[in-house]
Amino acid sequence: MPEVPRISLKPRREARLLRGHPWVYAGEIEKIDGSVGPGEIVDLLDARGAFLARGYFNPHSQIRVRVLSYEREPIDEGFFRRRLQQAIDRRSFLSIPSDAYRLVYSEADLLPGLILDRYGSYLVVQFLTFGIDLRQATILSLLGELLSPKGIYARNDLSIREKEGLPLGKGVLWGEVPKQVRVQEGDLSFWVDVKEGQKTGFFLDQRENRLALRGLCQVRRVLDCFCYSGAFSLQAAHFGASSVLGLDISEFAVGLAQENARLNGLEGRCHFRTGNAFDELRALERKGEGFDLIILDPPAFTKSKQAIEPALRGYKEINLRALKLLGSGGILLTCSCSYHLSPELFLQMLEEAAADAGQRVHLLESYTQAPDHPILLGVPETHYLKCAILRVV
Repeated sequence: MPEVPRISLKPRREARLLRGHPWVYAGEIEKIDGSVGPGEIVDLLDARGAFLARGYFNPHSQIRVRVLSYEREPIDEGFFRRRLQQAIDRRSFLSIPSDAYRLVYSEADLLPGLILDRYGSYLVVQFLTFGIDLRQATILSLLGELLSPKGIYARNDLSIREKEGLPLGKGVLWGEVPKQVRVQEGDLSFWVDVKEGQKTGFFLDQRENRLALRGLCQVRRVLDCFCYSGAFSLQAAHFGASSVLGLDISEFAVGLAQENARLNGLEGRCHFRTGNAFDELRALERKGEGFDLIILDPPAFTKSKQAIEPALRGYKEINLRALKLLGSGGILLTCSCSYHLSPELFLQMLEEAAADAGQRVHLLESYTQAPDHPILLGVPETHYLKCAILRVV
């Protein structure tokens, strides 16, 4: 086996790594032995020279090394075949009520920088880091061998690639991929736009939270804010809602939601319109409107720790407005996908929103992301989604 370049950490900087967190930051490195190029495999050593882990290096990123293995094993085709097969096997262990789900979730599946989602017979992949992008051909070949997809589409359009020194782009990498793919979730079907849709086309991480609406919607008037392609709205209607109004700021999303309502024969009870949720909630309150169940699934209001205060104000505002539209017995299903907003801060914000809205609420259930987006203990960045179901007393 060829000699692997070595990177030594500063004294007492290995504790986080030993607990299983797979990142080494630029400021934690004491020295680099020899010349190391972007994406090259390196060994990490502690300050005394003891082996810690093996990963890939990138001088363009603040995260200089991302760990692939805690063993001195070759990072070759065999390595990636094993890791991909292990990730696939983990999903087969889950009883996923859908043919659309995440197959590889980056660090949580011990393949940092790789996202892989399955939509029926098609795969959507994201190569987010230099070390993974450099091995794209190997990974694509293995995906063809292990999963036999009809097509693989790349959604390499996330800003993290720019921080890694990589260009943005999208396109077919394997076979053929249609603009829209039809998938099943529970009893319903959805059109997913894998080429232009949010994330890789669908919010796969909210699957179980959508299905948690069962038993909450019977003969209820529902408002779904930030509805995107209508997944929450349609599940609510399917579970017995008398009417559903979906709001989204994107005309593209509203058009897709309307298509999905027609696909499931729910267009009579599901109506969608374009609008800013903040403005719409205020307008509905001024009109004296009321709802029995409100869904809030906003985009991340912050992607940095520095912006947490304005993000909290935004979250509090929409939750306060929603609570004002609910009467006694009303249900609020509310979410945050901002990693920097901790579960504790999320619940504290909801408590303050309820107090300011003059409502007392029970916390019925608290959820997180779907199990095909596993949370790896020791890596808090893999835990980002919060979902709470509240009932007005």
